[in-house]
Amino acid sequence: MAERHEAAEAVIAATKADIRFGGNKAFYAPALDYIALPQREAFAEQSAFLNTAFHELAHWSGAEHRLARDLSNRFGTHGYGAEELVAELSACFILTELGIAPRSDHASYIGSWLALMKEDKRAIFTAARLATEAANFILPPDEAAMQPVDAELVAA
Repeated sequence: MAERHEAAEAVIAATKADIRFGGNKAFYAPALDYIALPQREAFAEQSAFLNTAFHELAHWSGAEHRLARDLSNRFGTHGYGAEELVAELSACFILTELGIAPRSDHASYIGSWLALMKEDKRAIFTAARLATEAANFILPPDEAAMQPVDAELVAA
């Protein structure tokens, strides 16, 4: 498992994202284009740290000068829930690609995801497509072998 974690750390470093450690919250600051993460010691397990780091890197990938997703939505809106779903799916895709089990606790996001999917039956397909794009952007080319979701399925 240690070598998988080292590989994940190498993927994070290869993004050259501005990651700042400290505080007790993880977030991506779009206006300043940096990721804030608590110190590694704040996480119960290395896999929890990696899940959080890849979740925030997925948000980072959505910046206008990267994949250009709308990151302007406020907490509690459907757009916010959609971006959280993209970030969480992307983190799961990346960790799975690296052979690391993603976290199973999504309780804080489930309500917004359910509301989103009730409003838009295709939301999960759109989120999966965007999450695949984010994962492929973050992973090095030799790791980014995931196939995009068929655009016709999303449009259906």
